Amino acid sequence: MAYFTIDKQDGIAIISLDQPDSPVNVLSASMLDDFKSLLDTIEEDKDIKAAILYSKKKDCWVAGADIKAFMKMKSSDEATELSRGGNKLLSRLANLSKPVIAAINGATLGGGLEFALACHYRIVSTDKKTVFGFPEVKLGLLPGGGGTQRSVRQVGLTNALDMLLTGKNVYPYKAKKIGLVDELIHKEGLLQAAIKVAKEAISKGSVKKKARKKSLLDKALTTSMGRNFVLKKARETVTRKTRGNYPAPLKILDCVEIGLENGLEAGLEAESAGFGYLHGTDACKNLIGLFLAMQDNKKLKSTAKTHQIDTIAMIGAGFMGAGITEVSIKAGYDVVLKDISLEGLGKALKTIWSDFNRLVKRKAMGHVERDLLMAKITPTVKETDMQAVDLVIEAVFEDTDLKQNILAGIEKTCAANTIFATNTSSLPVTDIAAKAKKPENVIGMHYFSPVPKMPLLEIIVTDKTSSRAKAMATNVGLAQGKTVVVVKDGPGFYTTRILSALTHEAIQVLKQGASIEFIDNAMKDWGFPVGPLSLLDEVGIDVAAHIARGDLGEMFKDRGIEEDDSVQKLANAKLFGRKSGKGFYVYPKKGRKTVNKDIYQYFGGEERKELDKTKVQHQIGLSMVNEALLCLQEGILSSASDGDLAAILGLGFPPFTGGPFSFVNAQGANVILSLMNELQDEFGIRFKPADILEEHAKDNKAFK
Repeated sequence: MAYFTIDKQDGIAIISLDQPDSPVNVLSASMLDDFKSLLDTIEEDKDIKAAILYSKKKDCWVAGADIKAFMKMKSSDEATELSRGGNKLLSRLANLSKPVIAAINGATLGGGLEFALACHYRIVSTDKKTVFGFPEVKLGLLPGGGGTQRSVRQVGLTNALDMLLTGKNVYPYKAKKIGLVDELIHKEGLLQAAIKVAKEAISKGSVKKKARKKSLLDKALTTSMGRNFVLKKARETVTRKTRGNYPAPLKILDCVEIGLENGLEAGLEAESAGFGYLHGTDACKNLIGLFLAMQDNKKLKSTAKTHQIDTIAMIGAGFMGAGITEVSIKAGYDVVLKDISLEGLGKALKTIWSDFNRLVKRKAMGHVERDLLMAKITPTVKETDMQAVDLVIEAVFEDTDLKQNILAGIEKTCAANTIFATNTSSLPVTDIAAKAKKPENVIGMHYFSPVPKMPLLEIIVTDKTSSRAKAMATNVGLAQGKTVVVVKDGPGFYTTRILSALTHEAIQVLKQGASIEFIDNAMKDWGFPVGPLSLLDEVGIDVAAHIARGDLGEMFKDRGIEEDDSVQKLANAKLFGRKSGKGFYVYPKKGRKTVNKDIYQYFGGEERKELDKTKVQHQIGLSMVNEALLCLQEGILSSASDGDLAAILGLGFPPFTGGPFSFVNAQGANVILSLMNELQDEFGIRFKPADILEEHAKDNKAFK
């Protein structure tokens, strides 16, 4: 058995999981073959009275299934049979007469968690690398190894649905609280504690463990009426949130319901059938493609010594600066946090402390770890405290003169080879570097708000940016846990540019007479997590007006697109969006936002009319798609796959489509070209199809 090694002592088989030539253990067809042999050995060897499953990998028990192998399956029937085979083996494990203890340290996700749930006892390390979850829903799948069945029986219906439908991570203390695991221990004592459990099980004939304490809600859900109520509400919530674009959550609910009504075996069969069905959906293929692209993105890391740093200087202690500092210290960097005022520094430190404290309260971070991380920040108002750093990131107000002055100060204060990274969302990096002594040291690092949560980092390089600056910025971004996309300099770069096209067109539809809620709902039905007008409120209408006044607005005018001052008028009226309490919506201190009907006075009056939803979706959505195509055509993007990643992770382009370029591939370039021509006939030059679209339509080529 390549995956398993057995060491017997005192009637206990200590089984080491150690996948050859891999940093983690994953479930695969070959692993399942070995697992079958392992079960044979445990059953047939009379000297084995109990077994312990223990991983030799540093931070992983079993990380999940082999996704690449799954993608190579030619048919959904093959996927169904894989699930059936896995379920048969895990049921065999669960029904073994000899107790099997899972001694878990590190990631235990997806199929790994299903493997653990089939064991008779789970003893778990409290290490911060130990984490549980069912991420399959994020890949357009469902757990295919009994996860929809054993999780409900183990932690109760509501806890199980929370895990199954969100794919969220569950850390050790929460896992113990909900009954997912039986015992917690420091990782250094894990194996010895598992041996103790195994010895007690041998002497007493079975594993003795405390039953999960059931709440009043749990007891209510033992009735058919209670279960049906929860499942009905879950379906309503899923339908409202997914708007029919993601089939996996509803399939998960089907499997859970069948298992509760008709028993475990029926539930497992429904699960295998659902697993196979979802394998064949476009949503699954695109979401897995996105996941694999994010994994491949980590390979951009450079190992050259000249590209490694220990300390970062962060200029600007506002919301963005605090966020960049937070992800930097969590990545292991020391940070010199520079601001013009002690008050600003204090607010930033308070923000970071509050974020870490929330993790401490959830026991996802220890008090000592929090304090050590905070100690990595050196707050200062003195430029001289930044002298020894190799990378300076600034996140100050979007003003070219201001950023140039800061850059000049850095070139005077720091070493000649210090890299200067500007966190700008729209100002050309070439302009910021125009007066630099060494423009090759200047680069853009465009973070997205809120920085600790948003997964994308857009790195902007000019014609003069050095390979060292690019590699260093990329390494830092990857260490911060970001997916890094490198683009060339230009007005709005990539993300701000295509977002501006989207929001500009949403404003035009508003002028055509549509209501605010109709526009936002139409685009949410198309697959965006939030509507474009809601997004404008979040970004800040004043920020959008500032961007429109700059080079990006000039570029659109040069393309023959009429200048629109609507957003500027809203900014002049101090309708900034959420931060001012009013924008396209009104944001009360308590309660939900409501449509700001007063804003219609800027768009033709309060009387609104119904427009064709599909036409509106094409008008707004394809404006963004066409702008993405132009970015590839002009060399702003180096590949279509980069454009897909950035649009989804930075702007929420419908993930189930795979991104704007994958969307064109799926629909067909000729179909999108035809739609663009119709839009151009109706609305004019701003919908002129990108030349690259016409080329791909002519040759029936896919974007790659």
